[in-house]
Amino acid sequence: MKYRKLGKTGLNVSEVSLGTWQVGGGWGGSFDDKVASGIIHEAIDQGINFIDTADVYDAGMSEAAVGKIIRERKEEVFVATKCGRQIQPHVSEGYTPKVLRGYVEGSLRNMNLDTIDLIQLHCPPTEVYHRPEIFGLFEDLKKEGKIKNMGVSVEKVDEALLALDYQNVTTVQVIFNMFRPKPSEEFFGQARSKDCGIIVRVPLASGLLSGKIDGDTTFHPEDHRNFNRNGEAFDKGETFSGINLDRGIEAVSELKQLFGDPAPLAALAIRWVLMFEEVSTVIPGASKPEQVMANVKAASIAPLTNEEMAAVRDIYDKYFKAEIHPQW
Repeated sequence: MKYRKLGKTGLNVSEVSLGTWQVGGGWGGSFDDKVASGIIHEAIDQGINFIDTADVYDAGMSEAAVGKIIRERKEEVFVATKCGRQIQPHVSEGYTPKVLRGYVEGSLRNMNLDTIDLIQLHCPPTEVYHRPEIFGLFEDLKKEGKIKNMGVSVEKVDEALLALDYQNVTTVQVIFNMFRPKPSEEFFGQARSKDCGIIVRVPLASGLLSGKIDGDTTFHPEDHRNFNRNGEAFDKGETFSGINLDRGIEAVSELKQLFGDPAPLAALAIRWVLMFEEVSTVIPGASKPEQVMANVKAASIAPLTNEEMAAVRDIYDKYFKAEIHPQW
């Protein structure tokens, strides 16, 4: 495992880390503590030292599983969680220092930890970025020893740029993959100049870039890939990166032709993300330990060539740019 600096936090984190949205065994269905435990233990065994969770993942069970394993292990593992998405309706008016403090303290209890290495606002409405009192709360929490660093998880590049105006924002988590390259154009350079860490989520476009999804694939009724394709529950950019599934399958077919079929497309997609030196870490999820192992191995495959990088961009431009670029 290789490690990269996580911006001004000063932490050196595994370049491939673990996202825990589906750590209990997948999107949809009941949470399985045994599955979650196996995945998290495997991640640490593989040298992963950064785990990202959230208070809303499986109604707090993801946080609890992460905290339990962290306490069991001797290795130093940094924990990032998120707050704010419990607010319903999810509007700026619901964000108050009192409410957010309650969520942070709830996460500490849920994980049975004394402090949180990184707390992130969980894709707040754009208006929240114009409210300094919200960001000031986390300075208070830091002084109290309840958190060490704060960051934000964003939906849009414009929000990422707004977040950089706050000195205490140490990291920005953003969707970035072969089908969502815009952050590298408009945000990465600014983040580097502010020494802001970049955490990349959804590197496989909700599994589309695994190359295993086709027109006959079905999803569990509670899987967001089934019910949120048009943003019915939350920002549709979280599901298949906001692109039309049928069109996405066509683009994946071209990627397979580019790299050769059967290509380890999921590994190539993760390796593509790591080609950008501004990226601190990428946090693919896993629904079984074997997927953790495959994600980690992706960092060791040969770098993509300049020609391959250009060809990937050509596929994006052909299929998605006109629709995707203006939205996120």
